[in-house]
Amino acid sequence: MPSLAAASLALNPLDPHSLLAALGAFGVFLVLFAETGLLIGFFLPGDSLLFTGGLLCATNADRAVHLSLPAVLVAAAAGALSGAQVGYGIGRKAGPALLDRPDRPRLQEAVGRADRALRRYGPGKAIVLARFIPFVRTVLNPLAGTVGVPVRRFSLWQVVGGLAWTLGITLAGYALGSRIPSIDRYLLPIIAAIVVVSLLPILAEVRRSRRDRPPGPDPRHDATPANPIASQDGPQ
Repeated sequence: MPSLAAASLALNPLDPHSLLAALGAFGVFLVLFAETGLLIGFFLPGDSLLFTGGLLCATNADRAVHLSLPAVLVAAAAGALSGAQVGYGIGRKAGPALLDRPDRPRLQEAVGRADRALRRYGPGKAIVLARFIPFVRTVLNPLAGTVGVPVRRFSLWQVVGGLAWTLGITLAGYALGSRIPSIDRYLLPIIAAIVVVSLLPILAEVRRSRRDRPPGPDPRHDATPANPIASQDGPQ
C-alpha cells in the first residue's frame, strides 16, 4: 500500500516516463483510449508515450522501468482502436453540440483542422492521417460520427490508421532503444524532439491556412456559419 500511494503521488499524466513507471502497459491503454475517444484527452502525450514505451521495452530487465513489448503493443492498439470507436459513437449521438464549444478555443481550432482534412482528403485518408496529428486525432473521431461518415467505412480506416500509428511508433522506439545502450538516460531530450516533430503538421497547416487566406472579407461568404460543424452536410 505505501508503494502504491507513492506511485500515485508521483504520477504525472503529462510525463510519459511517469505514466509508464506508475501504470506500465495499462497506462498506455488508458491514455490512448482517452486521447482518441474522449475530448478531455486532447492534451495527453500520445506520440511521446508510444515512443517512450518502445524505448523502455528495449532496456535491460534490471533497469528501474522495463516493459514487455508484446504487452505494450497490445495495450496501445486496444486503447487506440476502442477509443476511436467510442469517440465516433459519441459524435453520432451527441451531434454538433459536442464539438461546438466557443469557450474552448484550442478545441475549436482542432475541430476546424479536422473538418478541413475531411473535406480535402475524404474520410478514409483523413481518418488515417489524423492519427499522426496531435489534437486532430482527438476530435476527428467524434466529428466523423457527427457528420455521418458510414460506420463501416470509419471502422475500416480507423483500424488501418490506428495500427499504423501505434505499432509503427512503438516499434520505432524499440528499434532505437535496441541500438543505443542505456538510452533511457536520454529520455527528456528524446521526448522533447518527438513533441516538436509531432507538432510540425499543425504548424504546416497553420502556415498553409494563412497563405491561402484571402486578403480581405469576401462578400460571397457572408452567410457561411463560423462553426465548421454547422456548415458540414457530411461526406457521402
